[in-house]
Amino acid sequence: MNETLERVRAAARAAASESAASPARADQAVVAAPHLDAGVVLKLQAAVLSQTGFRGAATVFANDMARLFGAARVCLGWAAPGGASLEAMSGEVDFLRNAELCRVLAAAMDEALEQGASIAYPPAAGARPRITLAHAELAFRGAPSVLTVPLVSGGRLIGAMTLELRNAQAPTAAVIAPCEHVVRLITPVLELKRELELPWHQRLVRLAHGLRERLLGPGHLSLKWGLLLAFPLLGTVGWWPVDYRVSAPAHLEGAIQRILVAPSDGFLRDVHAKPGDTVVAGQVLAELADQDLELERRKWASERAQLENSYLSALAKGERTQYTVNFGKADAARAQLELVEQQISRSRIRAPFDGIVIKGDLSQTLGAPVQRGDALLTIAPANAFRLIVEVDERDIGDVRLGRHGALALAALPDSTLEFQVVRVTPVASARDGRNFYEVEGQFQNLPAALRPGLHGVAKIAAGRQSLAWIWSHRVLDWALLTVWSLGS
Repeated sequence: MNETLERVRAAARAAASESAASPARADQAVVAAPHLDAGVVLKLQAAVLSQTGFRGAATVFANDMARLFGAARVCLGWAAPGGASLEAMSGEVDFLRNAELCRVLAAAMDEALEQGASIAYPPAAGARPRITLAHAELAFRGAPSVLTVPLVSGGRLIGAMTLELRNAQAPTAAVIAPCEHVVRLITPVLELKRELELPWHQRLVRLAHGLRERLLGPGHLSLKWGLLLAFPLLGTVGWWPVDYRVSAPAHLEGAIQRILVAPSDGFLRDVHAKPGDTVVAGQVLAELADQDLELERRKWASERAQLENSYLSALAKGERTQYTVNFGKADAARAQLELVEQQISRSRIRAPFDGIVIKGDLSQTLGAPVQRGDALLTIAPANAFRLIVEVDERDIGDVRLGRHGALALAALPDSTLEFQVVRVTPVASARDGRNFYEVEGQFQNLPAALRPGLHGVAKIAAGRQSLAWIWSHRVLDWALLTVWSLGS
């Protein structure tokens, strides 16, 4: 930047000496070649950086250039495949890009971009001849003199700036040099702001284009040699056979899961176990209200006693008919009493075996009504599990019975559990937008820290495949299916 400022100051001193030698050109130098220093350039950069978007930054830059060089109008365009695209115009926030004036301005920018140099019109005496047809047309439309400076970044022509100066005399080097240096300093900032506004696919295309230029263009020998050596290495590594394993989410279930249901309609009176509690066989886990059953039991006990007395009295009197009738009624009363006592016994829900409660928190529903058949608690053995692996339908063809696998649980990520595939469910299930098959695995060694309901990731051995196939088979399968579905 210091070198650029020195060149700007040298150009200003040359303009001052030229104005002293020729009074006729002194006025032009005063108007068209302003005194530029580091403060002016920094203010220009600060003004451009303060804008959030490319279009605003370009407009601010055009306005500042028009003020600094006393131009009637300054326009900034960006290189495009079909020709320069006008992006900003001093004094105008919104303008019609398809207007005739904009077409002529874009053509003048194209002349500078195609020739790769600044173009001044009318040309100065002794200047290198240039093609200036569009500049001449622009001057014919009322511009006394025109100067177009290309925007260069990294050796690439990315745009141009056209200044319509107020003086009819040809722009000299004292005017062109400061303008070129200022444009050279501000161009990287404008390019950065435009790059940030590009969509992702255009950035990807530009990145691929830059990589192609590096590979096919001159220089960059280290990159070319590196890629030349990398291709054989990648080919060797890609076709190297390795163990292929199918990965899928998995969870643990109890080997036996017993659901305890309400034996009859009633109300929940008490709960003695919650999920996670260890229970033993015969332990009371929940109780239903039995007041009505107790009243019914007393009723049938009393009626049974009365009928027993009646048939004993008839037996003593020798009334065989009455004895037979009362004995039958007493027997029916005894059956009803046994039924009520069984219902009272079933109102106390007990654990069928030693295990752990894995589902059913009833502590917040005490006193709530329940109906016969309602699920209350679920119990599973505490030391017997089965593994359920949810294998995606795309990978189920690689899973076979008897193959081994490894499981990593979220609760035990630092260790893996070995298992063997013992069953593959032939029916698919759908959940969370995916289709999968349940594969049951059997453990070889069980640690003591396992609990039903733990989740993790399982990997099932599926033979040996090349790394290239492992990395690409999903994409290839998707492409083949897509092509087949689109075909007739």
